[in-house]
Amino acid sequence: MRAVFLDFGSVTRGDMDCTALERAISPWQFHYDSSEQEVLTRIRAAEVVASNKVFIGRAAIEAAERLKLICVAATGYNNIDLQAAAERNVPVCNVRGYATPSVVQHVFMLMLNLARRFVDYQELVKRGGWQTSTFFCPLDFGIQELSGKALGIIGYGELGYAVANIAQAFGMQVLIAEHKGKPPRSGRTAFDDVLRQADFMTLHCPLSQETQHLISRRELELMKPSAYLINTARGGLVNEADLLQCLSSGRIAGAAIDVIQGEPPGADNLILRQQSANLIVTPHVAWASRESRQRLLDQLADNISNFFQHKSFNQITDVLG
Repeated sequence: MRAVFLDFGSVTRGDMDCTALERAISPWQFHYDSSEQEVLTRIRAAEVVASNKVFIGRAAIEAAERLKLICVAATGYNNIDLQAAAERNVPVCNVRGYATPSVVQHVFMLMLNLARRFVDYQELVKRGGWQTSTFFCPLDFGIQELSGKALGIIGYGELGYAVANIAQAFGMQVLIAEHKGKPPRSGRTAFDDVLRQADFMTLHCPLSQETQHLISRRELELMKPSAYLINTARGGLVNEADLLQCLSSGRIAGAAIDVIQGEPPGADNLILRQQSANLIVTPHVAWASRESRQRLLDQLADNISNFFQHKSFNQITDVLG
């Protein structure tokens, strides 16, 4: 059997243990990355193909005559032509829940950086502001505690649930947003009411036609002027132009984002071209702890082993079209 990983460079820099993968199937061909044309040739004789973000389209699937299984090395699977795979009777599987601790810790790292004004105080020290301060403790930037603050959570799946648990340990009030435009169920708060009440708003929902630009000017203007927005989900959930305008005008206090539209970003990306002082940007690394990436590969190996042993695996059942 032959297995191919099309973009292994997206999950490792030589720090991963591949024992489980090689036990599940061997030999492997690990490619750092693959172009569209390279995908066609690299999977042509493969029985198992793995991809994190590289697109596997109809032409490649139809040309891969020995293909038995497509493994997405991520939870999202919009990089696979599911219809073409279904027509070839090639199952597609993904990995789930592997990054929860890493993402949750990143969310609170961002929140604490905003609340404690970490970046501002680091810059103050670098430019000599502490050294020339009259007092032992410069109070140039207001510091807040998370305790007592309201945390609004949009998207209450595994990640949203885990964030809520940690928020309660910080003494925060948790508000779970109902779907936009829907009457709130028990334990949920109406979407607009969460926006109005939250001191911090964090996004944990998937990107779809319904959630594209879920947070735009209207939603940002419902938020408190003292509120902060956190996005570690998908860049397309937030209208970036509207966010920048609301940050520059002081309509909201700040934002911290780990995702933007179009990754890696081009030179014309609004967020990177017009960064505001009250905006923290990290490069889509919330998920990327070493432990998280190892869990991803190990779960990928489990999917492959279970498939060949006719056991249950994380098969994607959606069929487009």
